[in-house]
Amino acid sequence: MKNIITISRQFGAGGSTIGQKVANELGYYYCDKDMILRAAIESGNLTPNEVRFYDEKVPKEFGFGQSLFDFYNKPLDERLFRAQSEAIKKLAEKGNVVIVGRNANIILKEYDRTLHVFLSATEYFRTKRMMEKMPDLSEEKVIERIHSVDKMRKKYCKYYTDTEFGNAAYYDLALKTSTLGYDKCAELIIEAAKA
Repeated sequence: MKNIITISRQFGAGGSTIGQKVANELGYYYCDKDMILRAAIESGNLTPNEVRFYDEKVPKEFGFGQSLFDFYNKPLDERLFRAQSEAIKKLAEKGNVVIVGRNANIILKEYDRTLHVFLSATEYFRTKRMMEKMPDLSEEKVIERIHSVDKMRKKYCKYYTDTEFGNAAYYDLALKTSTLGYDKCAELIIEAAKA
């Protein structure tokens, strides 16, 4: 039985909804961006404003001249990534957890009892879904937002993990929510976790 499930997802593919379904069905703790960021803040190394500003942004300056061992002199967003990574590892050590986002699949790649999932969906599906969640935005603006978030996630993943976001090599299971639907995706993840 896999008791650590990570879910990476395209923006608007329904990763949080499916993650919550899986966690509820298995009786696992559900953890998403907000909970991980809260843990990063509680570490005492970062303020809430620093966390909000730098969340999922690649540093403008890569900090090559800095010591790899001097955490406090690294660019703030590297400090945030490290704080988030530590929070994710602490959650994983407890087990029975579904973690959505934050490159948890790479952070936990050496852990046993893990199932790493990637969720995608067609642009039409994602646009329709996000228009319901952001009714004040035009379809054009929603599509722009989808592309922007996807691009940011890819850059963030590449910079911090030197891997490719969405590449099947980094996941155990890849599902298309627009084809299968949320319930079937949750069912398949649960089945894979139990296998």
